[in-house]
Amino acid sequence: MNPLREYFDNNTKNAIHKWMHYFEIYDTFFKKYKNTPVVILEIGVYQGGSLHMWRNYFGKEAKIFAIDINAECKQFEDENTKIFIGSQEDRSFLEQVKSQIPKIDILIDDGGHTMTQQIVSFEVLYSQIRDGGIYLCEDLHTSYWIEYGGGYKKPGSFIEYSKNFIDYLHAWHSSDKRLKVGELTRSMYALHYYDSVLVVEKRKVDPPESKMMGELVIPIDRFPTPARPKENIFKRILRRLFS
Repeated sequence: MNPLREYFDNNTKNAIHKWMHYFEIYDTFFKKYKNTPVVILEIGVYQGGSLHMWRNYFGKEAKIFAIDINAECKQFEDENTKIFIGSQEDRSFLEQVKSQIPKIDILIDDGGHTMTQQIVSFEVLYSQIRDGGIYLCEDLHTSYWIEYGGGYKKPGSFIEYSKNFIDYLHAWHSSDKRLKVGELTRSMYALHYYDSVLVVEKRKVDPPESKMMGELVIPIDRFPTPARPKENIFKRILRRLFS
């Protein structure tokens, strides 16, 4: 059984509230960090149960940091876990947190789930993720809940905001001045969408490289493109990559 799900099912200590399909997602992306000095930042402490779950899963070497707006959550702090009290939509507060913690391997946003909270947290804290790390934002279904600032196709929801990441990932191939290669293009290796969860794999991304090996059997000028019927497709790719 998934060790995180097993811990959850047998938990009798501090409460943990999770959607059941999250455990498979966690284990898929987190298992490589088990029993290493991984640095974790969790936004949203609630009853403190997930902090115990992460400690059990990652092991004694893990360095765990957490954020919550409720000052009572400070009671769950111990010598191995540091808890910061403040609002995740307060950019100044998040900058202060950044200045007091090392680079992060895993960030889990399980905080207040409003649109502003999720967007501000990403904009401030993504840069704190180490190369090769993970940014995981959960409970994205609130992007469809009006009371959280969401709504289907509503501008400003985290879902609509994060759809731009798909464009940034492909900016290498754009000739439109509105979509240029930037820091997110150079650092978003992969985006994984699940029901209510987005996982961003952060890794240095080099410009994509296209190669062709082997003998040309059919002359390439016999493969026109719909947009430019007389132009060779491979020349077009090369021009996009190096112009």
